[in-house]
Formats: sequence, structure tokens, C-alpha cells
Amino acid sequence: MEILQYFEPFAIPFDFGTIFLFAVIIYKFLKWIFNLSNDNKILFARAFLPHNIFLSLKEIIQESLIHNKIFKTNTLLGYMHTSLAFGWFLLIVVGNIETKFYNGISLELPHYPIFFKYFLYREHLEYDGTSYEGYPLEGFFDVIMELLLVFVLSGVFLAYYKRFNSKKFGMKRTTKLKLGDRLAMSALWCIFPLRLLAESFNCAVFPHSPYYFITGNLGDLFANIIPAPALPHLSMMFWWMYSTSLGLFFIALPFSRYMHIITEPLLIFVRTAGVKLEKDIKEGYAQMQLNACSRCGICIDVCQLSSVSINNIQGAYFVQNLRYNDSYDPEIVNNCMMCGRCSDVCPVGVDIIGLKTNARATFNNPNFADLKYIPQPKAEQADVMYFAGCMTQLTPAIKKSMEKIFTAANIHYTFLDKDGGVCCGRPQILAGQVDAAKQLIEKNKKAILESGAKIFVTSCPICYKVFKDEYNLEGIEVLHHTQYILRLIKNGQLITNKIKKDVVYHDPCELSHNSGITNEPRELISLIADLKNPKYDKRKAVCCGGSLGSKELRPYKRSLIAKEAITTMNPNGDMLITACPLCKRTFTEPNMCEVEDVAQLVASVL
Repeated sequence: MEILQYFEPFAIPFDFGTIFLFAVIIYKFLKWIFNLSNDNKILFARAFLPHNIFLSLKEIIQESLIHNKIFKTNTLLGYMHTSLAFGWFLLIVVGNIETKFYNGISLELPHYPIFFKYFLYREHLEYDGTSYEGYPLEGFFDVIMELLLVFVLSGVFLAYYKRFNSKKFGMKRTTKLKLGDRLAMSALWCIFPLRLLAESFNCAVFPHSPYYFITGNLGDLFANIIPAPALPHLSMMFWWMYSTSLGLFFIALPFSRYMHIITEPLLIFVRTAGVKLEKDIKEGYAQMQLNACSRCGICIDVCQLSSVSINNIQGAYFVQNLRYNDSYDPEIVNNCMMCGRCSDVCPVGVDIIGLKTNARATFNNPNFADLKYIPQPKAEQADVMYFAGCMTQLTPAIKKSMEKIFTAANIHYTFLDKDGGVCCGRPQILAGQVDAAKQLIEKNKKAILESGAKIFVTSCPICYKVFKDEYNLEGIEVLHHTQYILRLIKNGQLITNKIKKDVVYHDPCELSHNSGITNEPRELISLIADLKNPKYDKRKAVCCGGSLGSKELRPYKRSLIAKEAITTMNPNGDMLITACPLCKRTFTEPNMCEVEDVAQLVASVL
């Protein structure tokens, strides 16, 4: 048959929606790639290296199709996403392979595999009236396509159910939808039930393969209860509705949360090449991240601000606000503890904290504070430099413990901030005052380099992150004090005793969620005491509530968060141990348990 013989008017909505979707996607992708910074464009070129392509494809299969991370969150939620994404993908792939077995390698209209069952029987029965002889592996394809349709329909049913009972999927809340989301979701929910009906009525009109155990039996049922003259009209009606639902979904997709279906593979492809977030929230990679967010809602439940009735700043709402609005809501951007729990659970890997930090820099920076008046820090020559940080200065027991440890290990070290007055710049970055932070960083960096230090140790995870990420201290190893103390013990430079105490370790946000350091503190504590694991630890750890990230959070709400965090961790040991001076101060205030820093625990057993 000529290619145009595989055309029916009912395919027009699908064809139009497909053309529209491809046009929008090509425009957006080219725009984002063009808007990458020069450094990121160079990194982007690495995405086409064979090794990176392999890694990208592996992650795309694992996360965009099978959804491994969502399965780890909740099995039922993971199955729902997999059945919809992977099931639909397989329907398309197997459907296209099936048409090649039928027609051979021939030119086809894009919609031909989508509506193959209609054209198959129309060609053989409506036009030439001959008996249908089949094609190679027809029975195999019939069974596989029926099973895949059932697989996808099970996901659609679960999606219906989830909107009304999300708790069964391990989610206390679902996201608030915009108009584009509702239109796309409604169309998506209709696609596969309409396909089932269209193919079933197709079977009612035309003799069908015995392997159509779903659509064939439904077709027989319809043929027995509906007058024969009405069946062709109903069949055509459902093919129209199926095509229309597909077209509407494709048209709404770029303007809805379902844009993640298309953008997530691009994000993975680009991220694998090493592309990084820039300070400008409008830069191409930032826009890819915003559009890759599915607003699945997983990040909403882990946000502890929900416990104090702050329900509009969560990652999904921040992304939604920034993606669709030319302006922004200051509360959504600024009233966040920046703990990183949302980024850790994001199944797409969107760097929500990085995006919020950059959004603050974009929107809050115009009236930055000039810090040129701050004097240049000075430090003596030494191989090891210690930086206590502002919060450690306010928690002198930690500072004294570190001094005791350095002395016991016979370490020749120097202080960058022995008498205080030196800030790392992280508070300014969290407030969006990037230029002010740069002034501090340049002053501190000069003093660090002039000291000749080879190792830089800090007790504050907040400070650790900024020294590690922003200072570019080439040739100098930056360590948190838990890492450094563990090294001293392993090298035999520090001798400790083990005490009979059950202790629970709390992972500070900046150390665990935002820096990925979870094992070293536990290994260190285990050498000294009996370590008990709290209910939520490592990358699932709760925030103490004292975070410098939020500019809006009131003290009484911080206290409520701290109390709930202690209760959630269930520290039934003799002592709660943390590795952050801010966490120590915050957890001490409710007076619910004994709290110490790791350095204090080590110093007590020297």
C-alpha cells in the first residue's frame, strides 16, 4: 500500500500534537544548550564521549524508565511510575518492531505503529474481504502487547487511587497542580483506557486474533450486548478519542510538570558530562533542572518545616514558582533551612539547594554589604591550619577539645581565627550576598596560602562546605575535624580509650546531605563508644532546626523543630553526639538529653 493509505482523519489530533511537541522540545533544548555558560559548554561536549554516553544511558534506564530511587522510597509508588513510564516506552518500542515484522522495513507515517491494530484489520478485511493469514510472530506480539497494555493500565489505576489516598504510597501530601498540570494529567489518565476501548471495539467489528485475551474478550462482550450497526461507529469514536487524548497530552506536556519526561534524560546526559550549576538561575543548566522536576511530591514530606505549618516553600513548590513566574515569592526562596533533605530524596537528582542558593543570589544581591573594612586575617607558618568558625567560637568546649587533641597528637598547627572575627563567607552565600562572600573568601584565602599549610581543618560543617567548594585551595587538603581526628587515631598519633557508653550520632545537614560525609564520624565514634543508630540517619538524617539557611524562621519554630527532631531520632542512648557546633547549641536548648560534639567525646578519653 502507498504510505498515504495508512492515514485516517482520526489520526490528525495525534499528528498535530506530536509535531507541536517536537517543535517546542527542539526550541527549548537548543535554547538551554545555547544559554549554558562557556565553561559548561566545554563540559557539555564531553557528554558525547562513549564512556559518558554509556553511563547516561544506564542512568536513564534506571531512573527515567525503571525509577529505582522511587522504588526505594515506596514499592507501590515505584511500581506506579515504572508501569507508566517503562510500560509506555515498551508499548512504543514493541509496537514499532511489530509493524516491521508485518510490513518489512518500509516507510511509515509516525502514527502507523500507534494505531496499528486499526490499520491491520481495515487493510485485510474492510477493503479486499480476504481471510486474514497473519504475519511472522503475530501470536507472540499479540500476547506481549496485551500484557504491556495491562501493565500500563495498572499504573493508571494506581495514579487515580493515589490522588485520593496518597498515604498508601508512603506520601502524606500530594502536590498542588496548576492548570497545565491538570490538563496534561487528565489527558494522560484517558489515553490507555481509551486505547483499550478502541482496540476492543475494533475486535468487536473485525474478526480478531485468539491471542487478544483482553481486547478480544471485551470485543466479544460488546458484540453480544450492542447492536451490530452501532459497533463501527463506536469503534471509530473511541479511535478519535484515543488520538485526541494523545494530542492534548502532547500539547499540554511542555507547559506542565510532565515536561520532566522529556527533560530528565537530557539532564542526566548533561550532568554525566560534569556540567555544574552556575550562579545565574536563568543559565541553561539551571533551566534544565527546573524543567526536569516532576513535582512528584516526595520532597514535600521530608521537609521539616511542614511540622510548623510552613507548607509553601518545599522543593516542588519552589521549582513550580520559579519555572512559571517571571517574578518570585521571597518567602518561598528565603524561608528554607537549606538542609538538603529534599535534594537527597529527589528521584530526578534535581539540586534544589543549589537552585535556591542561586535564586537568592539572583534576587537578593543588588544591595550587598561592602565588607572591605574587615581586616586581612594573619596566621603563622604551619603544616596544619585550624579554623574554628563563628559557631565554634560560640561553643568554646569544642574549640578547647580540638586544642587538646592537637596537643595530644603533637601537631604543629596554626589558627586562622584564634580570637574570632573571621567569617568563612557561607552565611553571606546562603543569604544571596555573593559579592560580599567573595570579599571574605579572597581575604581568607590569601592568609591560608601564605601560612604554607598542607591540611586545613574546620569543626563546622557549614564552614567545611564553603572551604571545600568555593575556595579552590589547590594543594591543600580540606577536612572536617571528624575526618582529621579519625586519621590521627589510625596513624597512631592519637591514643584513646573506649568507654562503656551507648551514644546516638546525629548527622549534621551540611556534613551529610550537602557534603556526603556520613561514614567517617561513625567509624570514629565506634572506636570510642558503642554507637547506636537513630531511626533517621546518614542521608535521611533530620535537621536540628538551627540552620543559618532560613532568613524568616522564628526562634519558637526552630525550637519546635529541634524537639521533634530529637523525638524522631529517638536517642535512647546515654548521649546524643553531633559533629556541628550549631547542632550542639540547638539540641542543648530543649534540655531533652545530654548533647556533645564528637571532638568533646574524643578529648574526654585521651
